[in-house]
Amino acid sequence: MAGNEWINGYLEAILDSGAAAIDDENKPIPVNLRERGHFNPTKYFVEEVVTGVDESDLHRTWIKVVATRNTRERSSRLENMCWRIWHLTRKKKQLDWENFQRLANRRWEQEQGRRDATEDMSEDLSEGERGDVLGEALVTESPMKRFQRNFSNLEVWSDNNKEKKLYVVLISLHGLVRGENMELGRDSDTGGQIKYVVELARALARMPGVYRVDLFTRQISSPEVDWSYGEPTEMLTAGAEDADSADVGESSGAYIIRIPFGPRDKYLRKELLWPYIQEFVDGALAHILNMSKVLGEQIGAGQQPVWPYVIHGHYADAGDSAALLSGALNVPMVLTGHSLGRNKLEQLLKQGRQSKEDINSTYKIMRRIEAEELSLDVAELIITSTKQEIEEQWGLYDGFDVKLEKVLRARARRGVNCHGRYMPRMAVIPPGMDFSNVVAQEDNAEADGELMALTITDGASPKSIPTIWSETLIMGNRDDIDEMSSGNASVLTTVLKLVDKYDLYGQVAFPKHHKQSDVPEIYRLAAKTKGVFINPALVEPFGLTLIEAAAHGLPMVATKNGGPVDIHRALNNGLLVDPHDQEAIANALLKLVSEKNLWHDCRKNGWKNIHLFSWPEHCRTYLTRVAACRMRHPQWQTDNPADELAAEEESLNDSLTDVQDMSLRLSVDGERSSLNESPDHYLAATGSDPELQDQVSQVLRRMRKPETHPPQDSVGGGRTLLDNVTSKYPMLRRRRRLIVIALDCYDSNGAPEEKMIQIIQEIFKAVNLVFSQTARFSGFALSTAMPMSELTAFLRSGNIQLNEFDALICSSGSEVYYPAISTEEDGKLFPDPDYASHIEYRWGCEGLKKTIWKLMNSHEGGSPDSSSPIEEDVESSNSHCVSYLMKDISKAKKVDDMRQKLRLRGLRCHLMYCRNSTRMQTVPLLASRAQALR
Repeated sequence: MAGNEWINGYLEAILDSGAAAIDDENKPIPVNLRERGHFNPTKYFVEEVVTGVDESDLHRTWIKVVATRNTRERSSRLENMCWRIWHLTRKKKQLDWENFQRLANRRWEQEQGRRDATEDMSEDLSEGERGDVLGEALVTESPMKRFQRNFSNLEVWSDNNKEKKLYVVLISLHGLVRGENMELGRDSDTGGQIKYVVELARALARMPGVYRVDLFTRQISSPEVDWSYGEPTEMLTAGAEDADSADVGESSGAYIIRIPFGPRDKYLRKELLWPYIQEFVDGALAHILNMSKVLGEQIGAGQQPVWPYVIHGHYADAGDSAALLSGALNVPMVLTGHSLGRNKLEQLLKQGRQSKEDINSTYKIMRRIEAEELSLDVAELIITSTKQEIEEQWGLYDGFDVKLEKVLRARARRGVNCHGRYMPRMAVIPPGMDFSNVVAQEDNAEADGELMALTITDGASPKSIPTIWSETLIMGNRDDIDEMSSGNASVLTTVLKLVDKYDLYGQVAFPKHHKQSDVPEIYRLAAKTKGVFINPALVEPFGLTLIEAAAHGLPMVATKNGGPVDIHRALNNGLLVDPHDQEAIANALLKLVSEKNLWHDCRKNGWKNIHLFSWPEHCRTYLTRVAACRMRHPQWQTDNPADELAAEEESLNDSLTDVQDMSLRLSVDGERSSLNESPDHYLAATGSDPELQDQVSQVLRRMRKPETHPPQDSVGGGRTLLDNVTSKYPMLRRRRRLIVIALDCYDSNGAPEEKMIQIIQEIFKAVNLVFSQTARFSGFALSTAMPMSELTAFLRSGNIQLNEFDALICSSGSEVYYPAISTEEDGKLFPDPDYASHIEYRWGCEGLKKTIWKLMNSHEGGSPDSSSPIEEDVESSNSHCVSYLMKDISKAKKVDDMRQKLRLRGLRCHLMYCRNSTRMQTVPLLASRAQALR
């Protein structure tokens, strides 16, 4: 048995970790190992081992392995552990097979989508042009050629843009965000992303042409965190340091704007924020509208609001929010993923420790992935840190295909129609770094030491390392290991055990606390002692710490997986290793510290090209890329001063009419004795301000006028306006409350039921009863999936007039009507043209029709179906809504599956079943019943 001692230890480790690995809520009743006087291996195996033990806990318990003295118990445990190992091996093979099948299916779906899209678009090209486009898309390019081509038509951002005065919005929702004394490492949500977005906001505000930068995050007023996280606003910088005093305005600079959403008194981890995203969007939208108006008065000459130049979301939750804000404001959106849900899901599934359901329950991973897919639908630009992130991470998503993106880009360059197909552009822009804390160091050869003596003459293997060598481990800030999360506590405990096992006391430092200002000193100390910075992560998305180390003259040893590859290509300041190869890591470290010339070369190389990772360089490339996006701004009319005055006049006129009806007398400024007295007497009291006199005169003249309808001006096409176009907004703004009625009561044929009429009438009565004194300030909006023609006939059947509503949202949010504004000559309403222009973004009607028909009439294998389950509903369709009648509901496909297939083909839209599942409707990406309200 001596030769098998390692087996016994391995099996004993599984046993020791088994009890702790079982969830308290789900574990069965503990088994008495000595039940009835002997160990019951079968019962133990079934109830404890197979169902409860996870091999991931082996390392934690390995050092506690002891040999079992009882021979019979040893044999029983050995037998059960053999079965357990067999079970784990079988499970791993099963997971590997499932993973292989999943990847194979995905590759087939991507290829099928790419082929369908290419075939549909090829109809516009001749045979020669088809070959040219595909050839352009598939040709291999060197990195330098690709860089030159990407920037050949781009105007690099420079000081010539100083007069632009842009407003930029950044969003980073989770974690603890503040400008000074950032608590980096406090938890998994407060890490490198927090530092990145704060420094990005500061750096952008200092760029020429940028007037204001708002960084949106969550307001947290909780005793668990510092009071500063509850402050609504925090200034980061006042603007460009070299800007003229005229360019630095009252609202210029960079600010953290904290929007309250979710529980006010709780700090929530990012997985728990999803239910409150809509609440954040509404709060952020209100702030942007107000700030745009203020900036319009400050730098826009008061003519029009200064809308955001771009809305930039960071991480999936902020991407979801940015997509909704971009859709509401019609402003370009940019996304930086930082880390991606699909990539994390793939890694967790490969480990085999959790099922997909368990992973989703813990990390809300499917909600995160859908948010990232929505961000791909809306975003004009995706910013990544490395090329690897584009190919190996974003390539996992339905909404992005590298090959199809190249085809679409080639067609766009030729000016050929893409039939509504879009792919966001990907731009590799490495994160910047603040070099203000970097102190220039002299590169001298003192204190090099006799490190070459550490190797044998042939340089093959190291001799024993002297005790003067030391290692510093930066593992975040902590107070008590027992209070840390289980994952972090496990890592730290493992480190402590390894220090004890190899007797490294006095040679390894792992500070319990460190400030942000301490980090540069740690780098300097390591560089001064001719040390090395090592980052052996299994996968490193970028590696900002590698940039920091290079800036302080510290060579690196880093993983060859991820961002360090691009950093090493740019700086050439160290060595890359396989993180799974311990010997390779040790050899790389020894090579750098023992070869003096190599160490100095790496140090100099890092300093030579470090400017490529500075914040000014990052922001210059960033603004150049954003400027190349298709700029969009709100198409709807905004309130101008005349509109606001009109709203005030109408409101005041209503109030004074009430007073006059009550036979009360009103004295204005103590001078006027009657409402019927000439207003000239009052104008004398207003002083010499002509603008004020003009406003007062308009108000008083309006008070004396009887309410009359304005003249009807004829508009081309037989359209007649009942009021100025801009007057619809003051009219709506007069409403102190807007009651939105969203009813969906349909019979089996999709026809509206009569009880909808009764419900609407009851709502009218209830509002008039509850708000009887202020009924005129209560407005109604009706939201429905029915088209306008059918809705009009249905309401008239119940004697409900259209002008009872301030707004009508029809055809699932694809059209918006304002009954009190305008009609055609025949009395029909026409949709709001501003909203129609707003939702036109990425709408490919004809391409969608063709693709949906093809998908709905095909089996899973791709063969066409004999009878079509759908029929186009022409009466319910319009220019921004494609409606189908479901003839066979049993053949309906899931919305998620259809959305996935459309995304794989580059088509972006909202698809839904409505009217009691008798209709399938497709509307533009920016259109929906909820977004229409915004």
